[in-house]
Amino acid sequence: MLKKYLEIGKIVSTHGIKGEVRVDPWCDSPAFFKRFKTLYYDRNGKKAVKVLSCRPHGNIVILMLEGVDSIEKANLLRNKVLYMDRKDANLPKGQFFIQDLIGCKVIDADDESKVYGMLSDVSETGANDVWHVKDESGKEYLLPAIPPVVIETDVENETVKIRPLRGIFEDED
Repeated sequence: MLKKYLEIGKIVSTHGIKGEVRVDPWCDSPAFFKRFKTLYYDRNGKKAVKVLSCRPHGNIVILMLEGVDSIEKANLLRNKVLYMDRKDANLPKGQFFIQDLIGCKVIDADDESKVYGMLSDVSETGANDVWHVKDESGKEYLLPAIPPVVIETDVENETVKIRPLRGIFEDED
């Protein structure tokens, strides 16, 4: 089941004396934060906070949050994880959050009875993402997340169908 509220970043320090906070973004880019008018202090979405201003600053984000108007209040938020509501992200069809992929069963696109393992991690390499697949014995395989390999991704049913390149998994012949 897909989580409604996802981790988006962590408040790492204050910025200035008027209550702004510095956030380490746990998303593709600091600019992604600009989509959100509301963030959450908890993973259940019960403690909402309005975003008054947001701006990228190098590889971090500077946020001004409602109710945080002094350096003292901002300092109390240090190390706090922020969450976003999935629906506010408006991802295009066919795009997924890494958190949604973790735990998906990786199966053969041509023989669905053949299970390669579970997707355990994603590495972003620049050229393309690399998916880490662990089999039942715990052995890890690295799979390039490219269209000829990844045939179908169904995060709602937690399955990924692949056609692996020769040599990724041990060949039986």
